[in-house]
Amino acid sequence: MNTKPFTSGLGENAVMITRVADRLWHALDDDLVVGRGHAQHRPDGRLFVSIDAWHDTAFDLLAEAMLAELPAPLYTVVDEADVELTAGWRRAGFTIRRREWEYVVPTDPRVTGLDEVLPPPGVTIVPAGQADESLLRAVDRAIRDEVEATVGWQSMPAEVVPRPEGDTIVDPPKYAVAAVPGRYLGLIRVVRVKRPRIGLIAVRAGEQRRGIARALLAHALGTLHRSGATAAWAEVHESNQAASALFEGIGGARPMSSNLELVR
Repeated sequence: MNTKPFTSGLGENAVMITRVADRLWHALDDDLVVGRGHAQHRPDGRLFVSIDAWHDTAFDLLAEAMLAELPAPLYTVVDEADVELTAGWRRAGFTIRRREWEYVVPTDPRVTGLDEVLPPPGVTIVPAGQADESLLRAVDRAIRDEVEATVGWQSMPAEVVPRPEGDTIVDPPKYAVAAVPGRYLGLIRVVRVKRPRIGLIAVRAGEQRRGIARALLAHALGTLHRSGATAAWAEVHESNQAASALFEGIGGARPMSSNLELVR
């Protein structure tokens, strides 16, 4: 544990920054917790930080203490509408790295216009829970290698689902795939925790622009609709024109908010 005093001018007592555990800090004002800071590695290996503070002074002191002890680069994600929080991180030297739009997408095929969407000839959709795990891992690895060789996998929406180190498939039964005999061409992962979320949709580079992603999305949304879910959510990197076009081409889909990823 280490403690850093600071005469804040907020009262008779100094604000104290205390590291209470590994990668966990508290800001104390007269023994009252007025802020918390936390750091955590994401599955992709990057170190993300977060601060929840009552006032700017506590935020700034927590940021100063955390930055002094944590290795660079550091990342954080904020709701773009939270101007105050964004300003706090910018005071700490963070800059905007990327913007993601969060879309809400209806599941009813009569609304989305996907009721008659089919995969291209020779391609079938294998429902979640029925994919061959070895073929699933093969297409996942191939797609990741293709993305990494071009825009880089970090351009994809941040993945926050914990997984064993080195394992890129999160819970195989959650994936539906587009298949031809002997191999898979694309995949979609839908996670249902608090609300249905399309965590990943991707197609091999040589198979794109054939309607496979749209067919995977139609299948996933239709499955959610039949299970009683009325909407799903998805994050789209603002520079990913293909993904933006995919979701904007769905009836009733609309961007609800945007998140900023900041880096220092």
